[in-house]
Amino acid sequence: MDITPEKLRWIYETMYTIRRFEETMLEQTVKGKSMGVAHTSDGEEACPTGICAHLTDEDWIASTHRGHGHCIAKGLEPKRMMAEIFGRVTGQCKGKGGSMHIFDSSKNFAGGYAIVGGQLPIAVGLSLAASFKNENRVVLCFLGDGALNEGEFHEAMNLAALWRLPIIFFCENNLFGMGSPVHETVAAPEIYRIADAYNMPSQRIDGMSILEVNEVFEDVAKRVRNGEGPFFLEAMTYRFRGHSMADPVLYREKTEEEQWKDKDPIPHYKRWLISNGLASEEELDVVNQTIEQVVEDAVQFAENSPIPDLSALHKDIYAEPGA
Repeated sequence: MDITPEKLRWIYETMYTIRRFEETMLEQTVKGKSMGVAHTSDGEEACPTGICAHLTDEDWIASTHRGHGHCIAKGLEPKRMMAEIFGRVTGQCKGKGGSMHIFDSSKNFAGGYAIVGGQLPIAVGLSLAASFKNENRVVLCFLGDGALNEGEFHEAMNLAALWRLPIIFFCENNLFGMGSPVHETVAAPEIYRIADAYNMPSQRIDGMSILEVNEVFEDVAKRVRNGEGPFFLEAMTYRFRGHSMADPVLYREKTEEEQWKDKDPIPHYKRWLISNGLASEEELDVVNQTIEQVVEDAVQFAENSPIPDLSALHKDIYAEPGA
C-alpha cells in the first residue's frame, strides 16, 4: 500500500481505541454509570478507520445510533464522549444527548441519530451545501442495512444522484437489523446493486479487512472529491454483540458468531504489521498500554464531571441568535 508508517500505526491505534472504548463503556453501563441505551460496534472497527484514513478535517460525517467508532476515527475526544454517555456537563452535548446523539461541529461530525435513517437527508443537505459553495470536501454518510427500507434512504439516493453531489453512502451490512436477518427484510440479495436504480456507481467490499476498506475507499474518495458524483459502498461486516445491551442474541447461531470472530480485524491487522516488519509485538503492546490509559482517563474524567443542573433542562433547544 502507498501509505506512511505513521498512518499504518494510526490505523492500529484507532481500531484498538474503538474496541477498548466500547468494552469499557459496557462495563460502566453494567455498573449503572451510563445514561440511556448504548449500541456497540465491536467487529466493525475496520470500516470507520479505513474511511477516516482518507478524510480531511473539512469533510463531514453523518453517523448512526451505532456510532462510537465513527466518532473516534474522526478525531473526537474519548473523555468527552465518555462524559456524554455518563450524562455529564463536560460531554459532547453537555450530557443531554447520550450515546446515540454525540455531535461535534468542530470536527465536522454531524451527529449520531437514534431515528433509523434520520442522518440521510442531513448528509445530502451537507453535500448540497458543499456543491453549491464549490468546496473541495466530501460527505460520508454511514447507514446500516436496517435503514434500506426507510423512505429517507431512497429520497437521499435519488437527490444525490440527480444533483451529482459529493457524497458517499457507506452501508455497514452486519447482516441483522436488530434481530431480523437482512435476507428476510431486504429483497435485493446484493444490497449494493440497489444503487443501480439511481444510476449510481457502487461496490461491495470486505468490511472485516482494514486493508481492503482502506484501499477501496482511497479510490472512491478521490473519485467523489474530483466531482464525479455520489458513490454507494456496501461493507460486509458483523457485530460481535447483540443489537444493544438488552439483546440476548437468541436469533443467531453460535457457530456463525465464532466464524465471524475468526475474522476479527484487529488481530488480523496486528499479525499483518508484525509479519511485514512494520511493527513488533513489543511496540504494539506499548500502544495497547497507552490506549488503556486513555480509556481509563476518560472514565475518570466522566466520573469527576458534574451532572447537569435542572436549570439547564430548557437550554440548548434552539440556537442562540447569531450563533
